[in-house]
Amino acid sequence: MTKTRKAAVVGGGVIGGGWAARFLLNGWDVAVFDPDPQAQRKIGEVIDGARRALPGLYDRALPPEGSLTFHDALADAVEGADWVQESVPERLDLKHRVLAEITAAAPASAVVGSSTSGFKPSELTAEGARAIVAHPFNPVYLLPLVELVGDAGTCTTASEILRAIGMYPLTARKEIDAHIADRLLEAVWRECLWLVSDGVATTEEIDEAIRMGFGLRWAQMGIFETYRIAGGEAGMRHFLDQFGPALEWPWTKLMDVPDYTPELVDLIAGQSDAQSGQHSIRDLERIRDDNLVGMMRALRKTGSAAGKVIADHEASLPKAMPTPEPAPVETVRRDVPQSWTDYNGHMNEAHYLEIGAQATDSFMEMVGAGPTYIAGGLSYFTVENHLCYLGEVLAGEELVVTTQVLQGEGKKMHLFHRITKDGEVAATMETFLLHVDLTTRRSCPPAPDVAEALLAFAEAHAALPRPDQAGKAIGAR
Repeated sequence: MTKTRKAAVVGGGVIGGGWAARFLLNGWDVAVFDPDPQAQRKIGEVIDGARRALPGLYDRALPPEGSLTFHDALADAVEGADWVQESVPERLDLKHRVLAEITAAAPASAVVGSSTSGFKPSELTAEGARAIVAHPFNPVYLLPLVELVGDAGTCTTASEILRAIGMYPLTARKEIDAHIADRLLEAVWRECLWLVSDGVATTEEIDEAIRMGFGLRWAQMGIFETYRIAGGEAGMRHFLDQFGPALEWPWTKLMDVPDYTPELVDLIAGQSDAQSGQHSIRDLERIRDDNLVGMMRALRKTGSAAGKVIADHEASLPKAMPTPEPAPVETVRRDVPQSWTDYNGHMNEAHYLEIGAQATDSFMEMVGAGPTYIAGGLSYFTVENHLCYLGEVLAGEELVVTTQVLQGEGKKMHLFHRITKDGEVAATMETFLLHVDLTTRRSCPPAPDVAEALLAFAEAHAALPRPDQAGKAIGAR
């Protein structure tokens, strides 16, 4: 039996809570140290948000949650940890004290990461503590990027761990104040402050300019690939030739900052309140998370940017490949994402078909007709489906689909899926497929190994009772 790995989180604010959620929901035990008497409540709320959002990125179940514990002493929290994440406030003297305690108490084999957004590893370790920069982005439980800076060997170990929990480690080539992403954010932030200070635009108008325009492009392609396309068929070189001279024009105030006065603070805070003050912070977090899940799932379909990270992580999750037995086989286990619900507050009817289709795809893999087989020019096409809706399903609930083979000879694959929650059948889906040559787009016999595997399941299921819904059509009572 594999030993559950342990992460220790020191500092339980928004970032520390996000780290705790990311590890916990990927099957790690998590120990938290934070002297704040409200830490348990605050982290609990962050984890609740993660439970609502993170599983919605995946079409397979994440590992069972680890255990979450809170400790009064730092040494107790880091004992036996494989990863220790320091997420205390951005004060170098405080980080020195905390990292010294961690270094003294944590196992020598543990990765010690700091969530610092600005300090360099040489500054963090100047007094003898050990640490690398492991700088994430909020919400840590959804956004994959982690900037790593520091000892090369430790960063390599950290990268392997982070990929295993669905994150994207980006190791900086050299240390620099504020790393990579925050340098970019700071540049945009300075321009935004000038635009407000000079009365050019309000906070809402600036946000609209980002989210209605280049923000959508950046989410999938970043800036260099976006500008490569802007260069047309000639690519980046043409773009540089065309727009390079503009770099000498006085468009930007990047090297200057408006006077940070109470009046500027009041102006920005007031505009921000008018823009979104009608929502609580928790409401805004839920809106943000739902939007992120929807966009990242869309990116996943094309294997782009953050979507590829999700797809790669899901492919690494354990997946059973059962042998034929006289019982329906589990083909899907997953949570219902918020995006699957409709105006009635429950799972929309179309997504029952979607999860049934996922069960069919999963079963096809079990008999050897998965992606490699399809890439070779053979597959199964659905000819007919019949769905019966028997129970209500809500966002966040876990669904398990079991599949029974009703027929599996020659070109035919006839399956019956039971979609269950809490052991009760919420829906059934009967599906009939024919094997097809993708070159001719006509039916043909499957490859011998696939035919043999499918027949083995059909024979194993032949003695099972025929489901009540099988073979029925819609009829008024």
